Amino acid sequence: MSLKLLALAGVATAALVAPVGAQVAKPAPVATLVTSVDIPYQQFTLKNGLRVIVHTDRKAPVVAVSVWYDVGSKHEPQGRTGFAHLFEHLMFNGSENAPGDFFAPLKEVGATDFNGTTSFDRTNYFETVPAAALERALFLESDRMGHLTGAITQGVLDEQRGVVQNEKRQGDNQPYGLVQYKLFGGLFPADTPYGHTPIGSMADLDRASLADVKDWFRSHYGPNNAVLVLAGDVDAATAKPLVEKYFGDIKTGPKSVLPTVTVPTLAAPVNEVMKDRVAAVMITKNWAVPGMLDPDAAALDVGGTVLGGLASSRLDNALVRKEKLAVNVSAGYSDMAQIGMFTIRAIVRPGVDPAVVSKRLDEILADFLKTGPTADEIQRVQTQAVAGRIRGYESVGGFGGKAVALAGGALYANDPGRYKKELAAIAAQTPASVKAAATRWLTRPAYTLTVVDGERDKYEEAVVPPAVAVKPAAETPVKGTRAGGIPAVGTLTGLAFPAVERARLSNGIELVYARRDAVPITQAVLSFDAGYAADVADKLGTQQLTLSVMDEGTRTLDGIALAEARERLGASIGTGTSLDRTTLSMSVPSANLTPAVALFADIARNPAFADEEVGRVRNQQLAGIQQELTSPQGLGNRVIGKLINGDTPYGKAMGGGDPKAVAALTRADLIAFQQAWLRPDKAKIFVVSDRPLAEVRAVLDRGFGDWTAQGPAGVKSFPTTRTPLTPKIVLVDRPNSPQSLILAGQRTGLKGSDDMLVFNTANDALGGSFLSRINMDLREEKHWSYGAGGRFQTAAFDAPYGISAGVQADKTGPSITALQQDVTQFVTTKPMTQTEFGLAIDGGIRALPGSFETSGAVLGAMQQNDLLKRPDDYYATITRRYGALTLPQLNTAIAGVIDVKKFTWVVVGDAKTVKPQLDSLGLPVEVVSAASVAGLPVVPVTPLAAKAK
Repeated sequence: MSLKLLALAGVATAALVAPVGAQVAKPAPVATLVTSVDIPYQQFTLKNGLRVIVHTDRKAPVVAVSVWYDVGSKHEPQGRTGFAHLFEHLMFNGSENAPGDFFAPLKEVGATDFNGTTSFDRTNYFETVPAAALERALFLESDRMGHLTGAITQGVLDEQRGVVQNEKRQGDNQPYGLVQYKLFGGLFPADTPYGHTPIGSMADLDRASLADVKDWFRSHYGPNNAVLVLAGDVDAATAKPLVEKYFGDIKTGPKSVLPTVTVPTLAAPVNEVMKDRVAAVMITKNWAVPGMLDPDAAALDVGGTVLGGLASSRLDNALVRKEKLAVNVSAGYSDMAQIGMFTIRAIVRPGVDPAVVSKRLDEILADFLKTGPTADEIQRVQTQAVAGRIRGYESVGGFGGKAVALAGGALYANDPGRYKKELAAIAAQTPASVKAAATRWLTRPAYTLTVVDGERDKYEEAVVPPAVAVKPAAETPVKGTRAGGIPAVGTLTGLAFPAVERARLSNGIELVYARRDAVPITQAVLSFDAGYAADVADKLGTQQLTLSVMDEGTRTLDGIALAEARERLGASIGTGTSLDRTTLSMSVPSANLTPAVALFADIARNPAFADEEVGRVRNQQLAGIQQELTSPQGLGNRVIGKLINGDTPYGKAMGGGDPKAVAALTRADLIAFQQAWLRPDKAKIFVVSDRPLAEVRAVLDRGFGDWTAQGPAGVKSFPTTRTPLTPKIVLVDRPNSPQSLILAGQRTGLKGSDDMLVFNTANDALGGSFLSRINMDLREEKHWSYGAGGRFQTAAFDAPYGISAGVQADKTGPSITALQQDVTQFVTTKPMTQTEFGLAIDGGIRALPGSFETSGAVLGAMQQNDLLKRPDDYYATITRRYGALTLPQLNTAIAGVIDVKKFTWVVVGDAKTVKPQLDSLGLPVEVVSAASVAGLPVVPVTPLAAKAK
């Protein structure tokens, strides 16, 4: 390994310590890590064809229930695009024997990680429930599998069609939001299974009739077309009679026919340009390649990661670090069941000729195809891949846990244990095998798309049609016939939150530790009393730039060597910021704990802040700010945060910062911030590990125990009185947006160290959950939004209340009126009901075991408890706290702090469409341009010489 020594001129002596030797220690072999990945299972099949897989994991009293159907967008015929995804939504709207929203009976039992997704290849539904509620979950899943069509009325169809169309608008409304349509349309013929995206077209969704969707269900959602996985505190002997009881009488249905798919090859290279509201040009080069079951899949995956998936990837090192032609690059292999896509992407640094970047992408790829990867590159990819699987498989369910691994293997490859073969295939890759696969597929003609700034061309999906009124039901829902109804819940096992222990390193840094041994991973957070509140008032963005450059080189390791060292260890090391805290975090297989901590300490204690890196990363941050100002959420957050918190240090939270200030930042500014705030006397270390406290402390002490602070520490100052707010609406004009983002905020006089359990539990019914009044009104009843909600935004010294909703543009004004009515009624005439109170209390208590199933969740709770001055056993005793709450107490509390007349509103949308709607709401409306949000016109990116070969 080549180490580049970085210049240290101007660094205070106190910042320097002896090199910690992270580069010397050898990581554990990949084979050792692979052996720790194991998900034993049993399986059986019912007479009706339902395949059931059971994995036992007793670490928490929860069970993940995952149902995967062999139906996705690839099964949709022409004119029926979006049907699989539409039906995913319809299956959450209740069934014949469980009418009403599917989430209600799940929330009552404290389900966590419950959702559904649709891909090209499958539709899945999943929830993690307390073990005592498994029977209820099986009843609900079986009822929507076997008893659904009678519950689907015209009103239900219209409602969920509107929700899906607003989900599509929400995605389309983002910068680069239309790229996916161009990519799939450019690579795959429209009349082939992968020729359209799962979201479908507005026109096809509008044409869907009640008969159409019922026929679609009958054709695809039978038990013989599904896989059921149960993972967690359950075994096959317990599961089999329950599954037989609830699924056994469902009739066999048609089996999905696997469509014929061949990998298309373009006749010649295709180069297209599209316009979008973007701050930087994006170039993406794409190839259709084989899918996940092909022998070349693992080689393409490894090759893509070497090329553009590592922090030290070929593209990153060349185009971002050395030549400074791009601010972000990536490459990778996306594997679908029958086909795949290989993509190379670059975000061009503003001021650089995109043609130069495109040429360099081709040259770097050509060199990769000529020489192939090195053995060291492959080893780093393998280690990162295995470490990622270990982390992911700590969870039994959700989007990526053990149930997902088993279900995917069963559905796609008829092998629940396929995850082992995938890891083995990655571990078996060599430079020759990767080079051969890449040459086989990436020497074919590519589809290149360049996205430039400009007015979007008109497209069908961007046209906002008149809202479809919910028609009276064309038929009466079928009454359920299953005896017994929804099962009751058995005796629940409470949360066993791990004991939290405290110790100190030799220099007094406090160590807050909890032991979890479900996976051989250690997670650590070095937390500093800083955060956005510590950013430099007249140089906003200093903190972010400081953190970004710290990760780009230490006194002994330059940025490339640093990234390579992390990858060899399978370590994930990153930075983060909240309003109150600045963090450096680390997650690593515990077998590599000692060298990883040495590297972690080197980053924290010895950042080089090399002038070249400061200049490069500063340009990246400026480009990020410019992109932030093209995003609805980025624009809205800047405005609402300044309005609500502008007279406190929390008002400094402005995304990437002030572009004018960032452009002027120097190396000395970053060193000054680090020395004032990121220092041992402002630090605590939080750790969750399978290793004992004594061992963890000893390792950390070697890395941090002799670290001493020098010079004056930074100080935060919060005002004792605040300037009153004048309610108004600020409209940020974002022309031609198909959807408006509505944000609202109000000061409450609360702070995070208050008893927020009272207020958060009350808010569960107003805006804090899927079943909240705000979400059910705008999404489920009016179907103007894909999702809406409100919450107390808890910080150490403040807790304002905020609301967020993305709504279709033509319903912006009515949506604000609806939100005002929802909030007003909740705190006056229609407070929280006894039913809502029961859901909030019972759901909150019962969700605790699932909420803290993973080490990451425990680690987050430990930090939050410390920040808000809660006892370390807060969650171990929270059931008693919930039990002491009363309905009158909650209603009185929330009514005393929320007043819709004090709300300040921010709307990001198309002023020509939206302003007439806002003018009738009785509040002053101030229209501002997106450019004015950050005091623009945009500051030009600092020139840097671009080196092109």
